[in-house]
Amino acid sequence: MIYLVGSGPGDPGLFTVKGVECLRKADAVVYDRLAPEALLAHARPDAELIYVGKKPGEPSMPQEEINALLVELGRAGKTVVRLKGGDPYVFGRGGEEALDLTRAGLPFEVVPGITSGIAALAYAGIPVTHRGLSTSVAFVTGHEDPTKGESDVDWKKLANGAETLVLYMGVGRLAEISSELISAGRDPETPAACVRWGTRSDQRTVTGTLENIAEKVAEANLKPPAITVVGNVVALRDEGLDWYERRLLFGRRVVVTRARAQAGELSRELEALGAEVFEFPTIEIQPPKDFRPLDEAIRELDSFDWIVFTSVNGVEAFVERLRHHGLDLRAVPRRAKVAAIGPATAREVEESGLRVDVTPEEYRAEALIGALEGDSLEGKRVLIPRAKVAREILPEKLREAGAEVVVPPAYESVPSSKGKTRLEELLENGEIDCVTFTASSTVENFVRAFGEEDAARLLSGTRVACIGPITAETAGKYGIGVDVEAGEYTILGLVDAVVDLFAAGDVVEKGG
Repeated sequence: MIYLVGSGPGDPGLFTVKGVECLRKADAVVYDRLAPEALLAHARPDAELIYVGKKPGEPSMPQEEINALLVELGRAGKTVVRLKGGDPYVFGRGGEEALDLTRAGLPFEVVPGITSGIAALAYAGIPVTHRGLSTSVAFVTGHEDPTKGESDVDWKKLANGAETLVLYMGVGRLAEISSELISAGRDPETPAACVRWGTRSDQRTVTGTLENIAEKVAEANLKPPAITVVGNVVALRDEGLDWYERRLLFGRRVVVTRARAQAGELSRELEALGAEVFEFPTIEIQPPKDFRPLDEAIRELDSFDWIVFTSVNGVEAFVERLRHHGLDLRAVPRRAKVAAIGPATAREVEESGLRVDVTPEEYRAEALIGALEGDSLEGKRVLIPRAKVAREILPEKLREAGAEVVVPPAYESVPSSKGKTRLEELLENGEIDCVTFTASSTVENFVRAFGEEDAARLLSGTRVACIGPITAETAGKYGIGVDVEAGEYTILGLVDAVVDLFAAGDVVEKGG
């Protein structure tokens, strides 16, 4: 089966559920320049990814060759996703691909996508129809086949045939198109707008009138890809409908260095505020190479007076190992008390079915020690299932307080450098606004990925935000300047710190 899938206008969140399902089962993905790269994460790790994107002014794979490629992959018995920007059948040449597949006797399905002619304008605060202003809309290509010799667009009929005109791929011919519409009778004072990279964090909108929009677009150096709209609905943008560009982190590109499995919450919170998130997981969470210490602790679970969780990862790994033995958290003795280092960890424990007795007011190991010392620890057994490599201050202090502490590795944090080349390019070009670190291990693995000297140099040209003082101290140890620390050592606290950083204005130099 070949699936012709519309990837939508650019915001990965606008991709369809069916599109995700198709990507998950595809043997091969043939994708365009306008298809968001983030969507490729839904593909199987072993799927063949084939780029056939087109860039203005550069050589690209002809449409006939793309059609032939789809036929070749289909005849090889592969499940194929043809991932196209926007909607396959709205100026996407999906019909041409479908016809060639039909002629080859190959089965196909079309999965529609949200077209940018609606979505980009909605994100720019421009409805394509509005009662009292526009009851009709026409979608027109501004870039026709140059070999035809003459235009198929009847500008005279179109000029007054629809109250809203939406032009795809027309930026290069905007002056000519505007002149055609005015000559055909469209009022030169009709509001107009041009939206580049609509629905993405780098969306840009230029407004004017039909008479001057081409000049304003040229002054703003607005390049393709862009959607142009002509009609009275454009004026609604100035009445407060430009909701997307008002978001607190709009236009900011922020790097999240958490392990991919844990990046979700931070990425979602940043994206909800308008940021474009680049995930660079400096660590991957893996099972420990030797489960024997953890298995022994589970066998002796009845003997522990305290179970202390220092991360969400530790909770998940501990619960998963209990399941492996046919157990769950009911195996924890009723007399045992449970401590969690912070609210996210506590929430994970309680969602797994166990009540948390102690969470310190300050979310780090030193504060957790103080909270535990409120209860006499002399002669008590304490279990801390955590990463194989972690700070030793907590078990050391508990032992000094008279406790017997068992620290079995529940998981391992393994360095990762996936996406390193692309991130290095973005940092070198000054295209990253902020890099976030959620733990000392993320700093250390970032340094390991780039080397100490290059890590400090690359980060010197961007902002750095740390979840707390311990992480910031680790960054400082490697010569990395930290612009902001979270007031509350949580993911939401880190998000607030990033927002505050940009609300305070642009920082030209570190510490400026």
